[in-house]
Formats: sequence, C-alpha cells, structure tokens
Amino acid sequence: GESLDPLLEPLLEKAIFKAGNIEMIRLGDSTVEYSREFKLYITTKLPNPHYPPELCVKVTLLNFLVTPEGLEDQMLGILVAREEPDTERKRQNLVVESAQSKAQLKQLEDKILELLSAAKGNILDDEELIETLSNSKVASQRIEERVVEQEKTQALINETRQSYRPVALRAAQLFFVISDMGNVDPMYQYSLEWFIDVFNSGIDKAEKFEKGVDQKLQKRLTALITKFLELLFNNVCRSLFEKDKLLFSFLLAIKMMTVDNELNHEQLRLFLLGGGGGG
Repeated sequence: GESLDPLLEPLLEKAIFKAGNIEMIRLGDSTVEYSREFKLYITTKLPNPHYPPELCVKVTLLNFLVTPEGLEDQMLGILVAREEPDTERKRQNLVVESAQSKAQLKQLEDKILELLSAAKGNILDDEELIETLSNSKVASQRIEERVVEQEKTQALINETRQSYRPVALRAAQLFFVISDMGNVDPMYQYSLEWFIDVFNSGIDKAEKFEKGVDQKLQKRLTALITKFLELLFNNVCRSLFEKDKLLFSFLLAIKMMTVDNELNHEQLRLFLLGGGGGG
C-alpha cells in the first residue's frame, strides 16, 4: 500500500536510547538491542505509488521504473549484439580496457606525487628518485597515448552503433505504449522481459540483406521496425478486449508518427476535442 505500519515508526525516526552502554530501540511492546549496521529495505509492487511527505522525509526513495533513455540504450545493446556481434564485443572490451588504463594513469600520478612529497633535501641530488620519476613519466605517456587510441576506436564503434539507434528508439517508445494500456484496464500488464522476447523474435524474423552497403542497411532497419511492430501488435491484440483494439491501434500510430516527426498536433487536437463553434 501507500502507508506503513506504525510499528516501524521508531525505526524510521531512529528513536534510539541507551540502556547502560547498549543502544536500544522500542518496537511495539518490545525493547530490542539496536545495531548501527542494521538496514531496512521496503519494496512495493505499485507501479506509481504516492507516499505522503511526512514519510518521504524519513526514507530514501529509489525508483527502479524503466526510463525511455535507459530502455533505448538497452534495446540498442541487444540489437547491436545480434546484428554486429564483433562490434558490440569490441565495445564491451574497450570499456573495460579504458577503465583499466585510466586507473593505471591515476595510480602513476599518485605515485609521482607521493615520491615528490616524501623526498628530502635537494630532489636533483637524488638519482634514484629522478630515475623513478623519469620511468613513471614514460609509463604515464604510454598510457595516455593508449587512452587516446582507445577513445578514437570508441568513436568509430559508436558510429556503427548509432546506425541502429532509430530501431532502438522506436522499440523503446512502443514499450511505453503497451505499458499505458494498464490505464485502460488493469488486466493489461506486459513485462519488460516479455517485450524483449518479442523484440528478439522480430530480429530473427525480419528480412535480411547483404551487409556493408548503406542502402542495404537502411532496408534492414526498415524491415526490423516493420516486423517488430507487426509482432508486437499481433501479440498484444490477442490479450485485448475487442473494444480496446482500435484504441491500441490509434495509440501505436500516434506514437510512431510522433517519433518520426510526422504528427500534426493541431490536427490531433482538433480530432480529439473537436472544433470550436464560430459565428
């Protein structure tokens, strides 16, 4: 629900008191020992709960709902992994290598600072320190060069991935269309896992074209969008009451036109609200 058992109030308020040297807390009719390591996690299955302000100030709220941007990136990762497995594998390896290189660079910088701060007397007279600093500088330059190369490679990989973003964008937006159907009837609930299964099925069944040609890639992207939309529409319609199928079709069409910048909002407003009377 959207309220908590009053029994939890002392925990939320952290109403701790000491009995001797032991920290205690009162829960209902019982007094129990309190540990500073204790953590309380509370979850809800409500899709959009509204908690009162007096509760919100006592807890930290974490919202795990899918966001359009997050889902778009997730769908892009799935699609590129299926269509360009080598590219996605390189990207994942590069992310790890880049993080390692930057960590090594930071360690070297810290080491140099530590050596300089610990040095005594004239630094120029300490041959061992100068040699260590020189070696560290050479290693640091090598790592910096490697980071630059990794960033260049990352840019090329991202360029390839971006080719598939139009499909990922449309797929992500369609998920929120079917999610909104729960407002039409609470029975209409569709999980993200199910949605991704349909998306993967669309990738499998969409018409394939020869790779390496921009025109062929564009045809493949169109085929992916078309097949996924078809599968999603057919699968969702099987679960809808007859009276809601036209509404679902309308919402899908509106969303696709919005993504493609083809929607005339004035015409849509006229369609939904009707024209005003004029003399």
